[in-house]
Order: sequence, then C-alpha cells, then structure tokens
Amino acid sequence: MMKIYKVKVNGKVYEVELESVTEVDKQISTTSQPQPQPQPQQTVSGTGKTELKSPMQGVILDVKVKVGDTVKRGQPMFVLEAMKLENDIVSPADGVVVHIAVNKDQSVDNQQLLAVIE
Repeated sequence: MMKIYKVKVNGKVYEVELESVTEVDKQISTTSQPQPQPQPQQTVSGTGKTELKSPMQGVILDVKVKVGDTVKRGQPMFVLEAMKLENDIVSPADGVVVHIAVNKDQSVDNQQLLAVIE
C-alpha cells in the first residue's frame, strides 16, 4: 500500500511516496556487548614514574596542570576531544607532574604519551 507524505526540508516542501512493508525476508538478530570505557593507560617502571597515555585519538582542548604541580589520583589533567565529545583525562596516581608531552590544540594518537608523574 502506497502513502504520500509531504516533508518540509529547509523551508522547501517535498512529496514523498512510501510503500509499507508487512513482511521481512530475513531474520535480524543483534547482540549488544557493552563497549569498554577508554581508560588512561599507565606504565609503572622501576623508577617510580607513571606515564599517562592518551586512551584514544583526539585533540587536546585544555592542559589543566603544569610541571611541578602535585596531583591526586582521579584529578583531571587534560581535556581531550574525541568524536565531538570532551573527555577528562585524569591522573592515574598521586604524585608530582615531572613532564608534560603535549600542548593545547595538539592532535594526539591512541596511547601517545601525555605526561609523566613521579
């Protein structure tokens, strides 16, 4: 059965003719698996330093700390824009920021070093 609809797009009216479908040829099944939330990666070496790495590709919108700052685990250190969403990148450990490897407005790759905490 065909139906005609009027659709307005950007101020312009279009007539659209749609056919209703009552039968599906193939059975569709979906299984949804929860996607893991990206987490900042850390590498602890024998020197007591923790590396904070980008959990995904994106652009650094803000650097919230500077070298010499004391940070607590969970404290936001960077704002990373990825897929049009702003993500806080938080400190994986308590310590002092000894190195910042990125700047504001810089593009970063997945697992790229952002900072080192000691």
